[in-house]
Amino acid sequence: MDTTLQAPSISAPASVEIERVTRRFGAVTALDGLSLRAGEHEVVCVVGPSGCGKSTLLELVCGLQAPDAGTVAGAPAVYMPQRDLLLPWWGALDNAALPLRVAGQSRAAARAHAQPLFAELGLKGFERALPAALSGGMRQRVAFLRTLLSGKPVLALDEPFAALDALTRAEVQRWLEQALARAPRTVLLVTHDVEEAVVLGDRVVVLSPRPGRVVAELAIELPRPRRRTDPAVGALRERALAALGVPA
Repeated sequence: MDTTLQAPSISAPASVEIERVTRRFGAVTALDGLSLRAGEHEVVCVVGPSGCGKSTLLELVCGLQAPDAGTVAGAPAVYMPQRDLLLPWWGALDNAALPLRVAGQSRAAARAHAQPLFAELGLKGFERALPAALSGGMRQRVAFLRTLLSGKPVLALDEPFAALDALTRAEVQRWLEQALARAPRTVLLVTHDVEEAVVLGDRVVVLSPRPGRVVAELAIELPRPRRRTDPAVGALRERALAALGVPA
């Protein structure tokens, strides 16, 4: 795995094109004239204050909502919410293989497809474990594997690490980078952790308070893997916080 690759060029073919999108819920405007583009295999991290429409943005990209104005176009996307939503009565392997079953594969075929990936993702030996027997980090890996097995080229990840403790969070972040290196996808990742956005993203998009608009975009032209202690990471974090209006 080459960990020195630079961020994809924004001129690369787009996987997601959002043009002047507005989304309202009664008298509340969640997003107002928002435009955003994600290039093929680009990791775009979206940060912003609570209530600024970040989750709404992901649901629009996945077709779970429709805009009141503007357009959303691009490759098919799959949504991974903050909670893993694993079925408690199924083992890890069957939970991960669920998209294959939905697509019409038999239980045996779906399991055979998903099984080899468990070793790659550090889950070997836990194929039959029920979700209650898994750690938080392992549950998130199963949920992410389920997301990958959907076969969709765009992943919309809604705060996938928010419920994890700091050590598990760092471990799963490293694993995510490795997983995307093996199986590249375009990723829209919503997070409240600005430092996480700088560590994982090729680009960080900063949204305003509600109604959400893009107020800044930061290209992260740093080689991978990135360390939180790197001064360059810290400098970009401060730039993103400044765009959010957080005092130094």
